[in-house]
Amino acid sequence: MAVEKKQEVNMVVITGMSGAGKSVAMQSLEDQGYFCIDNLPPILLPKFAELLKESKSKYHKVAVVIDLRGREFFSSLLDSLDLLVKNHGIHPRIIFLDADDNTLVRRFKETRRRHPLYPGSTPLDAILKERKLLEEIKGRAHYLIDTSDLKPSELKEKIAVMISEKDSAKMMVTFVSFGFKHGIPIDADLIFDVRFLPNPHYVDSLRPQTGRDPEVAEYVMKWAETKQFLEKLTTLLEFLIPRYAREGKSQLVIGIGCTGGKHRSVAIAEHLYQTFNKQEHCRIAHRDMKKGG
Repeated sequence: MAVEKKQEVNMVVITGMSGAGKSVAMQSLEDQGYFCIDNLPPILLPKFAELLKESKSKYHKVAVVIDLRGREFFSSLLDSLDLLVKNHGIHPRIIFLDADDNTLVRRFKETRRRHPLYPGSTPLDAILKERKLLEEIKGRAHYLIDTSDLKPSELKEKIAVMISEKDSAKMMVTFVSFGFKHGIPIDADLIFDVRFLPNPHYVDSLRPQTGRDPEVAEYVMKWAETKQFLEKLTTLLEFLIPRYAREGKSQLVIGIGCTGGKHRSVAIAEHLYQTFNKQEHCRIAHRDMKKGG
């Protein structure tokens, strides 16, 4: 008589800054068939895992949202995560959602909701205090997502792709162009600065265009320093990407930055995407291309 093999529990922990989109993230996972629990006290995580493994539950894909709404229990989160691995063999994937301070303040004003740490301090003070309290779990996160410029639908799609790619056990490489004057992407693993390259912004006919236009790309690529830079960077990434994948990393975000994120970074990111998409699983995103040069 064949013995039915127990299906392993696939657990995702959603955490991060209040107002950064945890409810949207949970909705995305629900759409992918995850059984989701909101605001679970961390101390109950091991018990919850025990119930899942010992019962004949159909819930093998589960997601829990844990944040500072239950701050009296939050200090036990790291210990509870360690117990999941030690006692139950469950290795949860941690998604940490973040956004810049101005965006978080604006979201709380728009929704008229009160920050969990708001009593006794200003909204901004509460946000800064929360950042400090979340530093350690942020460092343990497998995924770090900046939602400052993401619409809810875009966040749901990003998480759906992220989780499905991990489930397929193939690392996703994402090339992100950006402008330094708009801030560095907080979810980038590697950052490369291309502001040393000649800038199409100062060519009148090229200024209105972007790095995706052939004329701009040709201008950026024609210089000897560009060719030398791309040769060295390609060699470096050919060395790094397989080693990140070997370590079990599910996604690698490579940021390419110029001043405004419209010309040079876009052209370089497009070139790298075309180069590596032949042998890797790649995506490309132009964060600031529409914001101007």
